[in-house]
Amino acid sequence: MADKPSQDLVQGTLDMLILKMLALEPMHGYGIAVRLEQMSQGVFRLNAGSLFVAVQRLQRDGLIRGEWKATENSRRAKYYALTAKGQKRLNSETREWSRQVAAIARILEAS
Repeated sequence: MADKPSQDLVQGTLDMLILKMLALEPMHGYGIAVRLEQMSQGVFRLNAGSLFVAVQRLQRDGLIRGEWKATENSRRAKYYALTAKGQKRLNSETREWSRQVAAIARILEAS
């Protein structure tokens, strides 16, 4: 059986990755999905349902805010931006993720 890249995000990382995408620049939902797929070199592909639920949760928690604007092709879309609270959460989750990755690496490198 051939190995294939995982398209499933590790539990709890979707919110962090969406926050990171929005830290780069405000964007609409489709833009978040495309940028994440590009930056992960196709490893992560978000389905619209998962993205919608996560964005709603982040907005409800005050980590992002949405505003209707015109897109590049003159359609209306809701653009999301990181709030100050969202930036703090992203910083905190990034530190914790780095700590966990380092711990996993130490375990996997043990002989």
